[in-house]
Amino acid sequence: MKQPQKASRHRAHFRQFLPLYLMALPGLCYLFFNNYMPMAGLSIAFLDVNYQKGIWNSDWCGLKNFEFLFATKDAWIITRNTIGYNLLFIVLGTVLAVATAVLLNEIGHKFWNRFFQTSILIPYLFSYVIISYLVYGFLSPNTGMFNHVLQLLGQEPVSWYMESKYWPFILTFVEMWKKTGYNAVVYYATLVGIDETLYEAAQLDGAGKYKQIFRITIPMLSPTIIMMMLLSVGRIFHSDFGLFYQIPMQTGVLKNVTSTIDTYVYNGLMTLGDVGMSSAAGFYQSIVGFLLVLTSNWLVKHKKLEGSLF
Repeated sequence: MKQPQKASRHRAHFRQFLPLYLMALPGLCYLFFNNYMPMAGLSIAFLDVNYQKGIWNSDWCGLKNFEFLFATKDAWIITRNTIGYNLLFIVLGTVLAVATAVLLNEIGHKFWNRFFQTSILIPYLFSYVIISYLVYGFLSPNTGMFNHVLQLLGQEPVSWYMESKYWPFILTFVEMWKKTGYNAVVYYATLVGIDETLYEAAQLDGAGKYKQIFRITIPMLSPTIIMMMLLSVGRIFHSDFGLFYQIPMQTGVLKNVTSTIDTYVYNGLMTLGDVGMSSAAGFYQSIVGFLLVLTSNWLVKHKKLEGSLF
């Protein structure tokens, strides 16, 4: 008697939530086809791909494909650049995004609040191809605005695309300009949900704006900050291909400070056509990122902080 009742409850539950299941279906299909089906291709990282034999009939080569990343003279440079830039982007990006979100939260007028939200989101919608030409418009050796200003000030023009020392700052500025607005809106969505009575009580106790920010706003934001940082740590061995490939205009002189694992593998793939090497690099990045997320999440839970992923 219990079984028919249980089945009836399951059917009623399914019918009740059927619209939600249908809404989730496109996203689930995307995850399956884009994220899970390609996992079968991880085996290519351990194969000496021969198209005459077919991918799955190619000879097994073990860890030979991974030697491309670790046995070359550029291994230290691309690893240093990838990790160094990502650490800088995580720390500086978090500080700027939180500061921007707090400033947005202080704008009481609805029109100006929405205006600034829209304004800071616009750079995120630009592709790196468009941004690369905007940057070139500022840094062009002959017609760039920066060199024009330097000449007006009586200074010598700078060959920006021939001087590698400037590019860590240029790439960092472009990354912050493009993504700070998007991350700020994510944090701002959390701030909107904070109970206003907390601020009212703090005002009655004599707390000014700074104390309200550091005693209420930042602690309430901390779970979201931790979650966003954990997600960023998982991609610390990945780099934004468009940023490091398009913005420097693929200039060979700058590769010492602009070459990362992703751009190095792409250039190697275009030169050598070695699919196995490219798959090995992706496999390595994914495994290391997964282990970093597990380790970071464990540290967060060990410290008993809110915001762990699982």
